[in-house]
Amino acid sequence: MSTNTIGQNPPGDSAPIFNFFQGISKVTAGTLLGLTMLASSAVAGGLVGLAVSFRNLPDVRVLRNYVPTETTYIYDINGQLLTRIHDEANREVVPLNKISPHLKRAVLAIEDSHFYLHHGINPGGVMRAFVANLEANETVEGGSTLTMQLVKNLFLSPKRALSRKAAEAVLAIRLEQILEKNEILELYLNQVYWGHNLYGVETAAQSYFNKSAADLTLAEAAMMAGIIQAPEDYSPFVNYKLAKQRQAVVLNRMKELKWITPEEEAEARQQPLLVGRVTSFRTSKLPYVTDAVIQELTRRFGRDAVLKGGMRVQTTIDMNFQRMAEKTVAAWHERLYYQGLFYNRDNGQIALVAVDPRTHFVKAMVGGADFKKSQYNRAVQARRQPGSSFKPFVYYAAFASGKFAPESTVNDTPVSYRDGNGYYSPRNYGGSFSGAVSVRKALESSLNVPAVKIGQAVGLNKVIEICRTLGIESPMEPVISMPLGAIDLTPMEMAGAYATFASNGWHSDPTFIVQVTDSTGNVLLDNTPKPRLLLDPWAVASLNDVLQGVITRGTATNARIGRPAAGKTGTTSSERDIWFVGYVPQLSVAVWVGNDDYTPLASGATGGGFVAPIWRDFMHQAMQGMPVENFKSPSQFERPR
Repeated sequence: MSTNTIGQNPPGDSAPIFNFFQGISKVTAGTLLGLTMLASSAVAGGLVGLAVSFRNLPDVRVLRNYVPTETTYIYDINGQLLTRIHDEANREVVPLNKISPHLKRAVLAIEDSHFYLHHGINPGGVMRAFVANLEANETVEGGSTLTMQLVKNLFLSPKRALSRKAAEAVLAIRLEQILEKNEILELYLNQVYWGHNLYGVETAAQSYFNKSAADLTLAEAAMMAGIIQAPEDYSPFVNYKLAKQRQAVVLNRMKELKWITPEEEAEARQQPLLVGRVTSFRTSKLPYVTDAVIQELTRRFGRDAVLKGGMRVQTTIDMNFQRMAEKTVAAWHERLYYQGLFYNRDNGQIALVAVDPRTHFVKAMVGGADFKKSQYNRAVQARRQPGSSFKPFVYYAAFASGKFAPESTVNDTPVSYRDGNGYYSPRNYGGSFSGAVSVRKALESSLNVPAVKIGQAVGLNKVIEICRTLGIESPMEPVISMPLGAIDLTPMEMAGAYATFASNGWHSDPTFIVQVTDSTGNVLLDNTPKPRLLLDPWAVASLNDVLQGVITRGTATNARIGRPAAGKTGTTSSERDIWFVGYVPQLSVAVWVGNDDYTPLASGATGGGFVAPIWRDFMHQAMQGMPVENFKSPSQFERPR
């Protein structure tokens, strides 16, 4: 193989041209007219003479700090790629030393073999183009150097005209004065278009050959270099035979230049190529998740930064958990439809959110039964009444006040409260009353009247304050019926708040983003958990103790999973919304079922009857292989006074 390598000056008879252009590199556009006196290249001089009329050419100095737009990548917590986001240009920028030497040589061979000799323009190439254009009586050949191609792509319109060619020449000479050759080559290889919305060498290599640009073989590099001239025509995805013919042209040119040997050329021609697939328009693996992540990123950083900034986003989502959740929701959606719970298959919906109480990372999030049919994410966008699943917030407030304990007595008896111009009289599900009952019994059986009475005793503003502490941001008003869930919350808010109960009062801000960096590894956002003890430990332990009874002998016996678990059912009036929100120390999961148009579900629909089994099904899968953990006992803590 020849000893000529990228970055070295070609030897021998090229030296006079090289020396001549060394002189040109020291001039500015304002003095280019004088160069027309030089006889070295009449064509080059003519172009330079035209160029002095360009008074408003772009300032190429901006390229010293130029960063090409890049594709943003979103991954799950284990590093599996979920989706890529980009604007017009799907690009991943890589440094020159991460690009295969084969590709560098192949591109230079076919696009600009004198790249390391000239200083922006190549007189020989310009002369050939000039003659071809004269013969055709129109602009049919560019004669552009690689530097000229770069400035054209970055600064000028693609229109073929002599004036534009002159501008290219001037800008190319200017650019060569401020950037080194390798810097220009790196910019070019990261900027060039390779078809199918693939910009830059790394994205193209990944798409065409399922590998990094650093690992391209000579055969692959020659094919990619051949694509540049007409990407949509020479693409192997479009015409593999034509792509192979173009590859042969590149290999032959490399052999002529003695950059490869005849043996290397022959071997590369015969090498079979593993062609990948177009990646620019790949859909997301987890669309409900990635859409929510994109919305959060856009709120924090702005749309342009997300589409063009080359972010690397690690989400909290565990792909395995997510797949379990999606399959569970899809299966139960079909089952509930055939059981008659939904009158319309697409109108009836299920949402599920799973949060790790130890970190408050969202492990899984399903916004509906089928993203293809509905992109509305009910897990984070739909505010629905939680019914009795809101009661734990009221009972926690009671325990935290020090005035109530699980065995305290509350009267389940008729009561009325003035409400505006009339009176509000809470009723239990079924209409009966139980008389004096323990707080434990009232919550296990989901009695409404005791919840309203306790809400009045501790103060509804206090309950709202606790909800805000737990990260619930939805609007809340201290109406008398609030303890029965007469507010609108999202499944995400419910799962996150219950996760704080599961962690015995330790809270971090729930999130589905772990970290965001730019393409070079600089951290833009770090959501490392910073847990704070926000709730009274005795009060939380007491609540957890009572909510375990909801599952073992209360309204949620359908949620038994063979290990300590706590939770609460929720059923709204007219059966428009049914819930179950439950947890173990390692996972908090909220499940909501309802109709999108707020029409009632089938008569008799309850959270305990229809939603608790969904939760149980998911938890059986999610907890597979996880150790059994017990909740902390109230006896471990001091009761507040």
